[in-house]
Amino acid sequence: MAETISIIGDGAMGTVCATILARKGYEVTLWGYNDEQIRMWQEFRENQRFLPGVILPISIRLTADDEEAFRNAGLVISAVPCKYLRSIWQRLAKHVPAGIPLVSVSKGIENQTFLRPTQVIREVAGPRPLAAFSGPNIAYELAQGLPATATVASSDTAFTQGVQKAFSTSWFRIYTNTDIVGVELAGATKNIIAIAAGVIDGLKLGDNAKAALVTRGLVEITRLGVAMGAQSSTFSGLSGMGDLITTCISPHGRNRSFGEAIGQGKKIEEALDEIPGEVEGINTCRSVVKLARQYEVEVPIAQAVYQIVFEGKSVKQAIGDLMTRQLRAESIS
Repeated sequence: MAETISIIGDGAMGTVCATILARKGYEVTLWGYNDEQIRMWQEFRENQRFLPGVILPISIRLTADDEEAFRNAGLVISAVPCKYLRSIWQRLAKHVPAGIPLVSVSKGIENQTFLRPTQVIREVAGPRPLAAFSGPNIAYELAQGLPATATVASSDTAFTQGVQKAFSTSWFRIYTNTDIVGVELAGATKNIIAIAAGVIDGLKLGDNAKAALVTRGLVEITRLGVAMGAQSSTFSGLSGMGDLITTCISPHGRNRSFGEAIGQGKKIEEALDEIPGEVEGINTCRSVVKLARQYEVEVPIAQAVYQIVFEGKSVKQAIGDLMTRQLRAESIS
């Protein structure tokens, strides 16, 4: 694995990746699009906006210069929110070395094209070894060195093994996977279920309701994933069930926190203003509802979240409609 690694995106996950790799002795460059923000972080060695209280190792080179971002890099980590992925890589494409391997930690589905993050990057920045990195990874906990796991997926086994070695520590265990489709789809779709879980928290509907929501949510995202070419087993693993559980219970999860605010009666704009960073589940919900129609798959929870966020349906009505759907035998596929 390359000794010099470039990380594109200075949000919480990009900052955490930079911190982990720098502590392991890699030369790390962390690129952010906002020059003023980068200068502030250079001065205080802290990502005050997305990861306050976590001191950045002095060895991390911070830059907003597009060309400087890839200097001597042998590996690139893309940590750009899916909503901005295409525009950022269109900006950087002419600077990234041809064929350099790239790992995406973004979670989402592009609205206009329904492409996964690695597909967007390939389309904009050209062919290269690509992998997806996902799992139950709350950035703040990773920054504290608390025990955690993740999955890195690619059809190139040697590549994933190299990434596995680079990130693995005594407290961070990395697994490899060949189902990049499933890993990316699981990481994207679980954010929708997390919004719904937050709504349940906001309404104080109890643990029974939340357990049912998470269980049935896993069924519907698995159903859609398999229809799109993923392996069902991936959704039972770290990037599926593992990430879903974490995102639905963690007080640090942006999607759950957004849903909780909605459940408490706050308006969409008001809820978003309270949360730093991107609530990926909102845009992903647009794509998933359309994909479900295209693949003729039922996604009632995602549909309910869509109706609440984009059509103004009341939370109570959406829950009532879910609970009074036609009775049937339980299915896990």
